[in-house]
Amino acid sequence: MDTLLLDYLPIVIFLGIATALGVIFLLAAYVLAPSDPDSEKVSTYECGFNAFDDARMKFDVRFYLVAILFIIFDLEVAFLFPWAVTLQETGPFAFWSMMVFLAVLTVGFVYEWKKGALEWE
Repeated sequence: MDTLLLDYLPIVIFLGIATALGVIFLLAAYVLAPSDPDSEKVSTYECGFNAFDDARMKFDVRFYLVAILFIIFDLEVAFLFPWAVTLQETGPFAFWSMMVFLAVLTVGFVYEWKKGALEWE
């Protein structure tokens, strides 16, 4: 039983040091941080300037189209590299599955193109 506990001793020491450092840093931040911040520092802001319009205004649909465009290319890259690395082991089913996936992404890209999300004004 003693050898088993000795195997876990480095983990217990590490957790103890990590907890102690965390508490020390939190206490140091509480003691050293300014307690009377500037009024400008605590004021509400967004994008560096004061709000000038209603927060419930309608957004242009192009914002959402750009977000969809980002998701299309992000997903494509995220799935394409692992698929290409393991293509020899996975076989023809994985190949045709990726072709279907790329076709769906292409349909999304064409939709973005037709809606004019790629044209900047």
